[in-house]
Amino acid sequence: MRKFYWIAAVTVIADQLVKWLCTRLSGSVMLIPHVLALTYAENTGMAFSLFSGRAWVLGVVSAMCILAGWLVLRRYRLGGFSRTAAMLMLGGAVGNMIDRFFRGYVVDMFEVLFTDFAIFNVADAALTVGTVLMAISLLFCPREWQDRTSTREA
Repeated sequence: MRKFYWIAAVTVIADQLVKWLCTRLSGSVMLIPHVLALTYAENTGMAFSLFSGRAWVLGVVSAMCILAGWLVLRRYRLGGFSRTAAMLMLGGAVGNMIDRFFRGYVVDMFEVLFTDFAIFNVADAALTVGTVLMAISLLFCPREWQDRTSTREA
């Protein structure tokens, strides 16, 4: 599992770097006309601004989820696909947790222009991609999930 931690580290670094750059934006920057723009936004809640104004509570919940995920990962000997998914999820959770604890809000910046959708960030994208990959792994690659306790008994 350790050799996959670089994925989480790169996710956190990219997330924090893009957030730092976006704090210096004045106005919106068009990335792909009529499709995607960089627009600085502060989200004191979670997805779709749920639980707004409770950043420290959400930070604690994030830390608890990270700990729970780490405990689950210690129990299973995962294949590469599942490890990649887990590290994307870990990196995304840590990236947003850093914002909640140190800023009191999460910096969002990617605005989808062709539909009414929430503004999101690199960490959100990593969490979403990681979650989809994890679901695929659980549904279609169950052999990637070997329980460490059952291999010790055999």
